[in-house]
Amino acid sequence: MCAVASPDERLAVGAPRLATRHAGRFGVETVQSLLTDSYRRLAETASVTMHLVVLAERLTAERLDALAHVHGAPGSGLPRVLFVCSHNAGRSQLAAALSQHRVQGRVTVSPAGTHPAPDIEPHIEQVLTEAGADPTAAFPKPLTDEVVRAADIVITMGCGDACPIVPGRRYLDWPVPDPDGAQIAVVREIRDDINARITELLASLPST
Repeated sequence: MCAVASPDERLAVGAPRLATRHAGRFGVETVQSLLTDSYRRLAETASVTMHLVVLAERLTAERLDALAHVHGAPGSGLPRVLFVCSHNAGRSQLAAALSQHRVQGRVTVSPAGTHPAPDIEPHIEQVLTEAGADPTAAFPKPLTDEVVRAADIVITMGCGDACPIVPGRRYLDWPVPDPDGAQIAVVREIRDDINARITELLASLPST
């Protein structure tokens, strides 16, 4: 898809709102630049652009929170776990949603993809709902430098050499099958496999 020629004019409304959340940390111009970049990254792979502005704001909010963590801002010190797969449409979305359901705000969780897909894979929303996790926040997101640098633990799930390596981070590789094109029963097995790995992960975190 061709690059976005110019950002949606509605982005101008979101920038001041996001800047208010980070008053004293990031100015409106910095936020606007990050918001425009988020919009363009999402637009490169989006199959539906109806909600692109809203999703760009959500991605920007995550990137700003990550930057605040990197800069050591007060209140940003929760442990951060980043789940990375190729398309951020299946495995990493399952891992992030299941983790968020279980950590109850004690850990900051982010999913991302090295080559994000246009949409979440079929059955992902259903198996998350069955497990009591909230699937509504799931959408494929690109891997960004801020989120990688903010992560304390990076869990790779099939992204190979494209996965980022940042010194000083704890890295885990979860060799979980790709649910792309799989039947619902197989996707449930993948979900349960990931959930068992999350149990081990949380047990290894002192703060949990």
